[in-house]
Amino acid sequence: QVQLVESGGGLVQTGGSLRLSCAASGRSFSSYGMGWFRQAPGKEREFVATITRNGDNTYYSDSVKGRFTISRDNAKNTVLLQMSSLKPEDTAVYYCAGYMSATTSVRTRDYQYTYWGQGTQVTTR
Repeated sequence: QVQLVESGGGLVQTGGSLRLSCAASGRSFSSYGMGWFRQAPGKEREFVATITRNGDNTYYSDSVKGRFTISRDNAKNTVLLQMSSLKPEDTAVYYCAGYMSATTSVRTRDYQYTYWGQGTQVTTR
């Protein structure tokens, strides 16, 4: 069982940067692939970025590629999402999610993730 808590959201100007953090509790964090999703008002939840359990493989949605960077520190049970060049369309609630995996394959669909945080609001104006 893994519990996830996001932090770092807030209000930022267009073109600015923000770093989201996801703290995981529980054992064997390094056995979990991790990802970030977001949901804007009136829209479906969408994939943002994912990182494999050992951090050697990442994947991004086209909408954030080149602007966002996902990383993890297994010693600190933490996943980060560094967001740069933020746009108003990045405004959403951002969710951290995780899945147990015996492989290093990436996952981009929300139904593939077992554990979810409560979300943190990011607003870009």
